[in-house]
Order: sequence, then C-alpha cells, then structure tokens
Amino acid sequence: MATLVPSHCCPMLQVPNLPTLDRLNAAVAPDLDVAKVAAAWMGSFASLVEAGDVDGIAGLFIEESHWRDMLALTWDFRTFHGVSDIQRFLSDRLAVSKLANLRIKEGSPIFLRPYPDLAWINIMFDFETHVGLASGVVRLVPMSNGDWKAHCMYTNLEDLKGFPEQIGSLRNHAPNHGKWEQERQQTMSFRGEDPVVIIIGGGHSGLDLAARLKCLGVRALVIEKNPRIGDNWRNRYEALCLHDPVWCHHLPYLPFPPTWPVYTPALKLGNWLEHYAEAMELNVWTSSTMKSARPNAAGTWDVVIAASGAERRFTVKHVVFATGFGGGEGKLPSYPGMETFKGQILHSTEHKRAIDHAGKKVVIVGACTSAHDIAVDYYEHGVDVTMYQRSSTYVLTTKNGWARIMKPIYWEGGPPTEVADRLNASFPHLMSIPLNQRQARVIAEDDKDLLDGLRKCGFKLNMGTMDTGVAILAWNRGGGYYIDVGASQMIIDGKIKLKNDSQIAAFTESGLKFEDGSELAADVVVFATGLGDARNGVRKVCGDAVGDKCKPIWGLNDEGEINGAWRDLGVPGLWYMTGSLALSRFHSKHVALQIKAMEEGVFGNRYEAEE
Repeated sequence: MATLVPSHCCPMLQVPNLPTLDRLNAAVAPDLDVAKVAAAWMGSFASLVEAGDVDGIAGLFIEESHWRDMLALTWDFRTFHGVSDIQRFLSDRLAVSKLANLRIKEGSPIFLRPYPDLAWINIMFDFETHVGLASGVVRLVPMSNGDWKAHCMYTNLEDLKGFPEQIGSLRNHAPNHGKWEQERQQTMSFRGEDPVVIIIGGGHSGLDLAARLKCLGVRALVIEKNPRIGDNWRNRYEALCLHDPVWCHHLPYLPFPPTWPVYTPALKLGNWLEHYAEAMELNVWTSSTMKSARPNAAGTWDVVIAASGAERRFTVKHVVFATGFGGGEGKLPSYPGMETFKGQILHSTEHKRAIDHAGKKVVIVGACTSAHDIAVDYYEHGVDVTMYQRSSTYVLTTKNGWARIMKPIYWEGGPPTEVADRLNASFPHLMSIPLNQRQARVIAEDDKDLLDGLRKCGFKLNMGTMDTGVAILAWNRGGGYYIDVGASQMIIDGKIKLKNDSQIAAFTESGLKFEDGSELAADVVVFATGLGDARNGVRKVCGDAVGDKCKPIWGLNDEGEINGAWRDLGVPGLWYMTGSLALSRFHSKHVALQIKAMEEGVFGNRYEAEE
C-alpha cells in the first residue's frame, strides 16, 4: 500500500510503491517480444475504450497504478492514483471525451530497465477526442502469470480539431512587397481591434505564450515594464548564469543554435529573448505598465495601460500574469533593529554588481542558488563575504547530478524537445517520489567527496524533501537547493566564509547579533531569502476582490499537481504563466489551447479536483 508522508505544502502526500519485480512476483522473459506485448495491450485498450467498458479498462492496470491527464479528458491537470480513482475518473469522463483512433507511434514501443529490479515497456501513442488531437504514454509492467499491465498512463491534449497552429505548411504563403513594416506597426498599435489577451510580463513565460497564441490566431499584447525585452535578465546580478543545461531550455518554434553554451549567461539569454520577440513578430509594448485590470459585468476585463506617456484602455477576454515566481518580488524577513543598521540592506533581486561593494564587509543571508552565485561574484571581485545559512540546503553538482537526472531525455543526441517534454511529464510527481529517492542516493554517492568537504567545514546539508533530492523542492518551493558550479569548493576552502551556528536575533548599528550572543560585522546585508506570494502581484493590479478569489500559485496539491499555474486560477479569464524555460515552453501550449478553445466555443467542463 502507498504511504502517507507529511508535506509543508499540502496536508499529506501519498507516496506510492514502485512496481518492482519482487513486489510483482514477476520476471522478464529473455525472449520477450516487446512489439507483440505492446500491440496486444493497446488492442485490448482500444477495444474496451470503444465499448465504454470502464471495468474492463481497469482490468488492464495494476492495483497501484496512475493516470495523469493534461486537458485531453479533464480540461484540467489531474492525476488519479489507484485503480478505484481511475475507474471513477473514467466513469465520469470516458463517454463525454469520446476517445477514438488510438494508434501506437512510429518508433514505439521500447523496453526499459532503469534499475535491476524495475522493468517496463514504454509505449507512446496518439488518439483523438471529440474536440482534439491528443497523445499518450503508457508503461506496462510484467505480472507473475506472464501478462503485462499498465502501471502509469499519461494523456495530453496536443491540438484542437479545426484550429491547427499556423506553422509549417500552414504558414503564410503570400509574398509581401514593401508592406511588412507598415503592417507590423499597425498590428502593434492595436488601434483597430482590442487584444483578446493581455499578457503582463515580457520574460520567457510571457513570450512563450504570446508565440503560442499567435500561431493559433489569437490577438495578444505583451506588456513589459522595462525599456527592452530581456531586461528582466540584464538587470539582475551580473554573475547570473542558468544552471540547467541548454537541452531543456529551447523556446517554442525557435530552438537555440547548436553552438549555444550548455549553461546560458543571463545577459546572453536576455539578448536571445529580444531576438525571439522580433523573429516571432510578437506584439510587445516595452516601458509600459499595467495600471489596473478589473472584471466587468459582461464577463470580460477592463484594463488600463500606461504606455508612451499616455493611457490606453482595452476590453479583453483574458488577462495573463507572466511575472515570474512570487511575482518577481523579493521576500524580505523582518528582524529587530533593522532601522538602526547604518549599512545597506538589499534583497538579492536588487543586487547588481559585486564591485559596487568593493572594500566592504558583506553578509548574505541564505544558502541556496542566488546566495551561492552572489557570494562567488563577491569573492572573485575581492570583497569580504560571509554566507549565513539559516537552515540546511540540498546540494548536487552539475557534473554528476544533471547526467543522472537529465540524461538521456534532455541531453546531446536525445529525442526532439517535443518528445522529451511528454516523456518527462508522463511521470506523475508523486509516483516519481521513490524513483527520485533512488536517484538522489546515487547522486549523493557520486558527489561524496564534495559533500563530505562541506560537512567537514560545517555546511548543513539535507537530501531534499522526503529525501527526493531536487525534485519535490522545485515543485513545492521553487528553491531550497544549490546546483553546484564552483561555490561549494570556495566554501570548503574558506574563500566564502560561513556562519550557521545560531539564529539571527537582531541587527545592530554595525552588523548582526545572534541568539548565542555572537556578532558579525557587516556593511552590506543581502537577503537571498526567496520570493513572495505571486498573488500579491495579482492583487495590486486586479484589486482585493480578485486577489481574495485567487487560488494558491505553486506547490503540489494532494494529487501531486502544481497549484494555480497554467490553468483555472479561480477567476474566469485570469491566468498565471510561470516556470523554468522548460516548463514555460511546454505549458504555454496548454494555456494557449485553453484560451483558443474558449474563444472558439469548444471548451468543455473542467473535471476539477475536490478542494
């Protein structure tokens, strides 16, 4: 049976067991005919789906199985754990969804054995619903009697029937002789028609969604407060570099060139986003701010934008916040005496250059990614820097960690990004917990020398939430870890000083005082303490009435799905687009499909989880 484990984000996370060969009392025959097994299972599945036989379908799954759906059958993001939940879901949704034309994809299936005691047949397939084209991934595991049954099913809406993306052979074929610039200016001005969608924020999330909507023929306008697209990366600290590898970072329709560095400098990414908006002909107003957005009695939104020294007013169907984790606002703790401190107090979102604090003593409060990056920057510019660690941190190296986590899906020579995204999503978050626990132990062994060095110098380490490494920390908190690119050795060597033996009691005029009575002199204190509640940004623009109705944004719910992002936010026509480059690329299609379906009158009823 699955076990229940407390979580800081939801009351209990249900952690399932892995379908190991021992648990299944099964073995894999040496002469296994993978194609035959897959064809037989898919044939039975398709026949039972056509007959509407829910009990029969359930018989194709093991008892502790999982079905994750993104829009295809639920118009929501749902994960059903266990056969009884899957049966209830299918009883409610199979008939109305009208699944048809199920077929195995070319190049599938394949047999995989990620661990000696784990084996499955991975099948990728396509199908249709009454309104859309969809894809799926199912993993079959062996039974003691030689049969194979499903352990994990994933279904995903890919396109809407009758409303394909205008790409490839469907792109504009008409020549344009000398009219392109004028037409772009006219389109960008929105003097003729109001936008259907307003997107607040011109970072990667906002641009991804704008590109998706453009290809679906939905008028969208991006509002960016900075003078240039990409300034949200240019204006951060100079040392900022992405720690995720390039293979998971491509933007929709326009991947990075093959010469792109594995780890992208922030300034380079900012320039690429500016290039992307131009190449994709996205409608972006820079140096513009959203003054207000209010729902009206007609079910639309009245928005007021400050742009080019004037106010523009539109009535739109949808308002999308693409303002980053926590709305991009730093979360600054409060301590006694802060007002008496004679030095400078900054949040990491306000920090720019280490050289600004040359000759001063700097204390960084926090010990995750931003804290490490900023500390390295200070040390390399000759600044006396101390990292104050309030609680333990999960650390893995890019060298060992990413090879274990990303390879072979997001890696050189791996599958196309579109395939990789679906394979990645096909592992429900809660189902993956025991897999992540195994992976984290292997990575810790790979990184043993570095981790032992950190422990020896007093740095406090953990293995992540429920010992899952980086996985649940990212989904629940969007932080709490450091992916090492060199700072850890600097801490071990004492180049970056460390204090973590007592909690901060108060600020003094000249630094920090701790509960054990010790003090730490500082001219500058930088809080690398995370970001605030994303709903605060919604409240500022949309008012308290809307803010009060807004669902939580980020963190896992009881099914293991992310709260709030990319789907219903609790207020009709209001959306939150966020996440890493990989998540934004993938889920921008989901947001765009929902909006397009609503605009074309083909959106069904959401099959939402009970609160």
